[in-house]
Amino acid sequence: MAREDDGVDMLEGVSPAYLQSLYARYSSDPSSVEPHWQRWFEGASQMVSGPSWQRSNWPPSDTDALTAGFDPTQAAIDKPTNGKAAVTVAAPSAKPAPVSEDAIRQASQDVVRAMMLIRTYRVRGHLAADLDPLGLHERELPEDLTPEFHGLDPNSDRPIYLDGALGFKRATVREIVDVLRRNYCGHVGLEYMHINDLAERRFLQERMEGKDAEIAFTPEGKQAILGKVIQAEQWEKFLARKYVGTKRFGLDGGESMVPALEAVIKYGGQFGISQIVIGMAHRGRLNVLSNVMGKPYRAIFSEFAGGSANPEDVGGSGDVKYHLGTSSDREFDGAKVHLSLVANPSHLEAVDPVVLGKVKAEQTAIGDSEGAKVLPVLLHGDAAFAGQGIVAECFGFSDLPGYDTGGCLHFVINNQIGFTTSPRFARSSPYPSDVAKIVQAPILHVNGDDPEAVTFACKLAIEYRQRFRRDIVIDMWCYRRFGHNEGDEPSFTQPLMYAKIRKHRAVSEIYAERLESEGVVDSKQVEEMQRSYIATLEDEFEAAKSYLPNKADWFGGRWSGLGRPDTPETERRNVVTAIEPETMAEIGRIITTVPEGFTIHKTLQRVLDAKKAMFESGEGFDWATAEALAFGTLVKEGHQVRLSGQDSGRGTFSQRHAVWRNQETGERYIPLCTVDGGRFEVRDSPLSEFGVLGFEYGYASADPRSLVLWEAQFGDFVNGAQVIIDQFIAAGEVKWLRANGLVMLLPHGYEGQGPEHSSARPERFLQLCAEDNMQVANCTTPANYFHILRRQMRRDFRKPLIMMTPKSLLRHKMAVSSASDFTGDSHFKRIMSDTAPPADKDVRRLVLCSGKVAYDLIEARDKAGANDTTIVRVEQLYPFPSEPLVARLKRMTNLEEVVWAQEEPRNNGAWFFVDPLIEQCLAEAGVKPQRARYAGRAASASPATGLAKRHAAEQAALIADALGIDSKS
Repeated sequence: MAREDDGVDMLEGVSPAYLQSLYARYSSDPSSVEPHWQRWFEGASQMVSGPSWQRSNWPPSDTDALTAGFDPTQAAIDKPTNGKAAVTVAAPSAKPAPVSEDAIRQASQDVVRAMMLIRTYRVRGHLAADLDPLGLHERELPEDLTPEFHGLDPNSDRPIYLDGALGFKRATVREIVDVLRRNYCGHVGLEYMHINDLAERRFLQERMEGKDAEIAFTPEGKQAILGKVIQAEQWEKFLARKYVGTKRFGLDGGESMVPALEAVIKYGGQFGISQIVIGMAHRGRLNVLSNVMGKPYRAIFSEFAGGSANPEDVGGSGDVKYHLGTSSDREFDGAKVHLSLVANPSHLEAVDPVVLGKVKAEQTAIGDSEGAKVLPVLLHGDAAFAGQGIVAECFGFSDLPGYDTGGCLHFVINNQIGFTTSPRFARSSPYPSDVAKIVQAPILHVNGDDPEAVTFACKLAIEYRQRFRRDIVIDMWCYRRFGHNEGDEPSFTQPLMYAKIRKHRAVSEIYAERLESEGVVDSKQVEEMQRSYIATLEDEFEAAKSYLPNKADWFGGRWSGLGRPDTPETERRNVVTAIEPETMAEIGRIITTVPEGFTIHKTLQRVLDAKKAMFESGEGFDWATAEALAFGTLVKEGHQVRLSGQDSGRGTFSQRHAVWRNQETGERYIPLCTVDGGRFEVRDSPLSEFGVLGFEYGYASADPRSLVLWEAQFGDFVNGAQVIIDQFIAAGEVKWLRANGLVMLLPHGYEGQGPEHSSARPERFLQLCAEDNMQVANCTTPANYFHILRRQMRRDFRKPLIMMTPKSLLRHKMAVSSASDFTGDSHFKRIMSDTAPPADKDVRRLVLCSGKVAYDLIEARDKAGANDTTIVRVEQLYPFPSEPLVARLKRMTNLEEVVWAQEEPRNNGAWFFVDPLIEQCLAEAGVKPQRARYAGRAASASPATGLAKRHAAEQAALIADALGIDSKS
């Protein structure tokens, strides 16, 4: 095979005139030019002065008559004399004539032009590749891929010096073009010259290029490929016959994907991969579930008939069959590979970051730091790959510490249409795969009607990924035989395309005919393959009528020992979260001790001195210190802690300082990484919400023993990840039986910073709360925050935790805790009294609230001397703490009024969620008030004002309204 340093790169941008000047120097003194030019001129000169074996001192110029007589090169036959041929000895020959400048000029021009032609094919040959099975895509040969464009005569038989390029020492123009078109313009088109790394380009070039390069499989391999194509095709036909008019989002037209995935598994196992995690949309999913993942046919048929995928006692809402995931083990040639297909919603590409996060967790768990053993595979549609921004976000992870997975294999099922939208209106780039160039990923375009080419592309992709640990894309051009779903009529919008599709032969028919012509199979074998598979499906179809799932697939593997809560959501569900004083002191030393010789920022030193004082006095523990204690003690107990988000190392508000920087060297130091036991990592993420939150959700789904936290820069920005929240975090458990313990930290609070820096939109999360699906909290003390974080790991079940975290409370003089709040019998409190409450019998007004506003209320109440008012903080909003609230209400025997106070506008915040729940509690407690009264901002289209004076006036008014006092007092 050829190499890229075969002269093509060396001659790029070099003119024939410059070559001639170099040659002049070389002729007078070969050592005056670089060694690579010496070698090149030596080879080029041979093209015009003689063969490579010719010696400059041979034949000798001076020989005697006897020697000349024995030298046939010096012998001549004279005219016959007396009827006999007379042999005479020729005179000694002269030295070869020197090479003319014209000859050198011509050779130089030929070589430069040939090398430029080769390079052009490497860069742009894919534009002339035969990729479209339907022939709809007009792909005329670009002018710069013709020899004439480069000044070469296509009919010339003059050999050109190539120095090993394309596997030739020398070749004619005709030979060069023939090889290039076979290499780069067949059923596989390769884009790789945008890659900066020379070793990667060489690797790909060596596998694609050369006069002997071809896609070759053994007869047995070809029969196996045909068998999988037949299965993929007959599966879709069987479903169409048995379930007429039912949506299945079939693979019809893209059947080559099935042997392609088989190749990924087979060759992946050969290259050391032990686990593959797959994410894909709904098109072809049932085919993958059955013919690749090995999900029982009868189980899928049962789901078509309306049966559940899980036992009846498991519950949950379930999901349509083409959204479900599964897992299985496959074995090829003794190599076992575990497969996981991640469940996904109809939101195309939303599953991508979830897969990558899951893979990262699996790699971390088994110590696969290079990504050699666990492979992510993402299957995409062409329209979604080009149109969904999350794709670019995921490519952005590919080389980031903490997020890279050692390369993802992307497989695009290029239907050449998106629902009803043609590519012309779906993207501005030539290919749907062009987005991959942002990370210099190589792209293999391949004709889906050629299963061997598709399988070859997958084999090459796996080999590349395992060698270089980088993303690679396969763009399989195919078609969608029916509409977006089987009941859709595509000819409304694509009449010409579907006129061709109706006449187009199936992939199995085309490939079988080819193998028959090669003598690999005969028609009887093909018929038997079809008959045997259909018979299997018929047997499974009958078995499905009595099929009942007997096990739910959700608490196995690393989830063993965890399960569903065995108590109602209204119960306390507390576990021991307090720590020993000695443990507290140990973590305190670790997070306040600066290593010898490490120069920290002077302001950070003051922060550490303040922390030391907290541990010495046992008082004044702030938010960041409580958080560090939670993280450190969990690590000491053997848990893993992963915190990820924009600016999470330092903290948006310069409060956390989990990462220290040596002010002289820039070196990083992370104190919590020195705690013995588990592992702590903190990652400053890319500026993304959708992608990073999806990644962390995937990570938490694979490793329930890790406390996985995602932090928004401001809670307001979380709506950039709404798809992940709605489809996975809120509903993943009831739809797919996928529990998750992800923690979301969302800075929230009204401090006059405007509509984009005030609200984490708690109302949206509360609207999603039902069926014990997650937890929503807004803690007001560092210790309560400490306990809820530890509770997340120490429980025997996992639920997502949505935390409204503070901003101004990070340094508020009242928002502090004592050492005793972390030790002894301390625990998480779902509701908390104010700091100086009146006796229960003296309470006339109860103000319920959540979060920062509690301190504003307490200060204003104390200032006004309202001794008959108590403020109770609801620390956990969902599950709502009805039980402790009812108990408190019953003790307030003289209660006359209940108020719900909040900073958010009336149509935001918790009001509409808590109102009926508070009413229920009041009725159960039997107190005089029957409904709570609202005190807060008026309903608003914007969550907050951007005007400081207006903010202050609104805040004072809502506090006064809640307390029943004059806002000016």
